[in-house]
Amino acid sequence: MKFVRAEWDTDLHGLRLDASAYLAELPALRDALPPGARAFAFDPAHYSMGHGNARCVKDLELAGIHLATDKSGGLVLEFAPNRWKHDSGLRISYSGVRSFSVDYDHSIDWMLVDTVLLDEILPDEDGGCVHEIALTDASIRVRCQDLEAVWDGTD
Repeated sequence: MKFVRAEWDTDLHGLRLDASAYLAELPALRDALPPGARAFAFDPAHYSMGHGNARCVKDLELAGIHLATDKSGGLVLEFAPNRWKHDSGLRISYSGVRSFSVDYDHSIDWMLVDTVLLDEILPDEDGGCVHEIALTDASIRVRCQDLEAVWDGTD
């Protein structure tokens, strides 16, 4: 990720998470992001990691990856709620997917599922966007035309 930091800190023996540089840059990116990506990135709860914020992406559990088998360019990522934090899960539907990757490059092996640390959405040069998600044991990168993020039970 370009602005968001989600890295292992050996001195801390834990993860260091920091979205402040991204949040500072986000207003300048507003007009370059497609509508769905803009709405998700600018949701006030998105990066609010404080206790009791059920709409923060941190700690959501990766529950499913559904890639279209036709050439429609569709992709859906499903995230289950963390039972200690979230009231509902999150479904992100991507349209016009041009690239998708999952890289397993971490080694936090004591957790049963990959959970979201933080994410970042940046505009792409072709008018779409790039969505990167740092997980506890992996990272996901989607380059697409746009995305729609829907919390379970909402429209």
